[in-house]
Amino acid sequence: MNTSSNSQYSAYERVLSLFAKIHAGEGRSVIFLFLNSFFLLFAYYLLKPVREALVLAEGGAEVRSYAVAAQAILLLLAIPLYGLLFRGKRRLELLRVITLFFASNLLVFCVLGLLHVNIGIPFFIWLGILSVTLVAQFWAFAADLYNVEAGHRLFALIAAGSTLGALVGSEVTKLLLAYFGTYGMMLVAAAVMALTVVLSDHANRSVPEQSRGAKDEVMGLDTQASILQGFSIVAKDRYLLLITAFVLLLNCINSTGEFILAKVVIERAEALVLADATQHLTKSAAIGTLYGDFYFWVNLITLFLQLFMVRRIWQLIGIRGALLISPFIAFVGYGLVALVPVFAIVRWVKIAENSSDYSIQSTTRHALFLPVSRVKKYQGKTCIDTFFWRLGDLIQALVVYVGLNVFDFGIKHFALVNCVLSALWIIVAVQIDLMYRRHTLPRGADTEHDPIE
Repeated sequence: MNTSSNSQYSAYERVLSLFAKIHAGEGRSVIFLFLNSFFLLFAYYLLKPVREALVLAEGGAEVRSYAVAAQAILLLLAIPLYGLLFRGKRRLELLRVITLFFASNLLVFCVLGLLHVNIGIPFFIWLGILSVTLVAQFWAFAADLYNVEAGHRLFALIAAGSTLGALVGSEVTKLLLAYFGTYGMMLVAAAVMALTVVLSDHANRSVPEQSRGAKDEVMGLDTQASILQGFSIVAKDRYLLLITAFVLLLNCINSTGEFILAKVVIERAEALVLADATQHLTKSAAIGTLYGDFYFWVNLITLFLQLFMVRRIWQLIGIRGALLISPFIAFVGYGLVALVPVFAIVRWVKIAENSSDYSIQSTTRHALFLPVSRVKKYQGKTCIDTFFWRLGDLIQALVVYVGLNVFDFGIKHFALVNCVLSALWIIVAVQIDLMYRRHTLPRGADTEHDPIE
């Protein structure tokens, strides 16, 4: 129950209260974090077309697939370096250093590109690392700013900024590329990333005391330094291990689903070309149109769920119940695909899976770190959301390779594999639910006094 009277609310807090349960005084921090997440994803989507243009022009599709594997290998080296950087830093200082480091990298890539150095493959690998590292760092920062109760109320609205940033960024890129060119887009993205540092500073100072989590003190000085500190933290903690398994299954199932979708899209595009009476429709144009329609519905439903449904779902069934939604959608959806492997079914199953993953599941997964200690919020979460996330891509690639080359799998078989993995995903989600309940319900929800240790 909100104890603040309506008269204490600012005008913008009344507007925000339409989308989240805002307490008086929280509005400024929510707006700054909303804008922070918006511009973070906006900058990333400015760079995605640049990445594809560079890597495909210089290396082709096969090299692109190898570059994904290289991301996981480099993250294996980057996590220990992050652990060393973590020690002795305040949360705002850590976020500032990492963000400005990536922004400065863009300046280097821009100069090298203008000097006609082939940067396609290094840039592709670098951007993949940036996408998981900055997002993980932002949500570790947000989970550290708020206590558990405030995070439950506000995270859904803050995460809507990411969804909107991706949606706007993908559209704006079409216009900006024509004016700024490939390397000019790097400079624009670097400026936007620098802006997020200013926003995070304002957010850090704007959280009211009653909503604040841990104090912004120097971090990690009470922990023994280790080159494998991040991996060690995850390996020794059952709760983090469960979240790791959850992330691996999520990414493996979703990526395998993308493979299934690609197969049926190609078949559908070929059928449309054959049925085209004008004979002007090309296969690539048909594929582009089908994917354009697919992404439109995914982004639209994701934004709707993020703004209007995530908060209500959390209120109705809690974070623990929300954790089960995507696994159940995947289990039922891929079971249906295994029975009826046609384009329309696969398309809507993937729309339902992706939109729930990007809204309900993503926000809920970040909220799982609200009750943990600070070292686990930063080092543990960063390790899970970067290296282990990319490891899921490698596992999925192995599943597809073995399925195609050893067992001669078709769409039905890959859908059945996803069904089995989804059942495991549900079991893992239930186990996380039990641990989350144990550490948040009995003794209260104050993160500073009740961390999961």
